Amino acid sequence: MIERYSAKIAGTGRYLPDKVMTNQDLEKIVDTSDEWIKTRTGMSERRVASEEQASSDMALEAALQAIDHAGLRPKDIDLIIVGTISPDHAFPSTACIVQNKLGIKHVPAFDISAGCPGWIYASNIAKQYVENGIAKNVLTIGVELLTKILNYEDRGTCVLFGDGAGATVISRAESSDISRIIDSDITADGTYWDLLIQPAGGSRMPASHETVDAKKHTVYMDGNRIFKLAVRSMYDSCDKVLKRNNMDISSIDWLLTHQANLRIIDALGRKLKIDPNKVIINIEKYANTSSATIPIALDEAIRNGKIRRGDIVLMSSFGAGLTSGSILIRY
Repeated sequence: MIERYSAKIAGTGRYLPDKVMTNQDLEKIVDTSDEWIKTRTGMSERRVASEEQASSDMALEAALQAIDHAGLRPKDIDLIIVGTISPDHAFPSTACIVQNKLGIKHVPAFDISAGCPGWIYASNIAKQYVENGIAKNVLTIGVELLTKILNYEDRGTCVLFGDGAGATVISRAESSDISRIIDSDITADGTYWDLLIQPAGGSRMPASHETVDAKKHTVYMDGNRIFKLAVRSMYDSCDKVLKRNNMDISSIDWLLTHQANLRIIDALGRKLKIDPNKVIINIEKYANTSSATIPIALDEAIRNGKIRRGDIVLMSSFGAGLTSGSILIRY
């Protein structure tokens, strides 16, 4: 019989590229305005990777911070899981490239393509490995470099996204530890698979001159339909993990949701009936970094002293698929 352990978030890290693209910068290249973007999204600026950078480069920097924060060395990592929809290559996995950059050999490494909840999906899997005693320290990363696959003629999508990486080390908790991953939930509803998509580049629509000319290799999104589905799916996932653990919203110190749109964050907060002062938001600085939004915001809130040891944090996300999920922790 496999002995069961508890899992905790032992370390966090983040990386944001140096280049800042403001709403005013976007005004110069697409038919939009600072006021239009702020009113509809809450975003003021976003980070943009350099031409030389790939997702694995950003992931590495966040990973090194998380490993150091956990008091570990790369050789202590037993498993690497990367959540991304903008990998370095279709194959091999970005996780394997990160593994090589870290100088680690002979441990499993793979990617999760779950859209914006990629880090939550990865952390849910990591939790199972740690609890079952198969792994002691799992590196989970959410990383996206989306600015290279945006259509800058489509003001409905090109203003929304930025680049960045967030990482966590999920480790075995000792009996004396207060920190725990209390519960997590992941799900998907493939009925809506076509609402958020990069149409070309796969086996359905291989790359060709026609697909490139038609900008089929960029992000397409039906934002209006996704809005309602996003609030509902995140609410259902949050409600599930709270009820499963005999908790209610008053038990939560911090709500940290996917930073996709300020109106979505506000709508979810109202539906959950949580004190707005308990909702962590950084969308104005980084925009939507997809699978990286939650681990970036988590690391930022921990390092600036907002989230403190022992705090109960509820995190939730939704994305392409349509996927969704939540993770409930005591930090």
